[in-house]
Amino acid sequence: MRAILIGLYGDWLWLDGRIDAVSGEIEQISRTEENCVNVMTIPGIGPMISTAMVAAIGTGEAFRRGRDFDAWVGLVPRPYSTGGQTVLGRISKSGSRYLRMLFVQAAKVILMRANRWPDFSFGDWLIRELERMNRNKLAVALANNPIGTCLRHALPGSGWHAWPGAF
Repeated sequence: MRAILIGLYGDWLWLDGRIDAVSGEIEQISRTEENCVNVMTIPGIGPMISTAMVAAIGTGEAFRRGRDFDAWVGLVPRPYSTGGQTVLGRISKSGSRYLRMLFVQAAKVILMRANRWPDFSFGDWLIRELERMNRNKLAVALANNPIGTCLRHALPGSGWHAWPGAF
């Protein structure tokens, strides 16, 4: 039994080292790739999200607006229509599951740091929405709101640059 556990511990150490090495490579790519650098100007987006997003969509030319990107990722509520009234349901969860997970995790990180909310223009919105919806639903709304909206502005050729309190 001891030999098995020692072997598993060695495997764990090797995997831990491999994860650190790959994470370092991803961070290096995110610092040198222009699209990744532009995307990382959005609050809550770091090396992992920027490289995953650029790897998935390239320059983003396939999307005419941020809402198209949100729909592709699966962060847009599914509409239901009856009797001429449109009701928004749960998020569609279509598209890239990995990107959706990364965006929601980034939003949850922003939600965890309530002391930084006043630094962003959406801080007042977060305080209001937290009173009426639970944190998980708010995280999805936050992932949908600024990230999708800024997609086209953060990519090359848009002339957009982050400013203090942009989001």
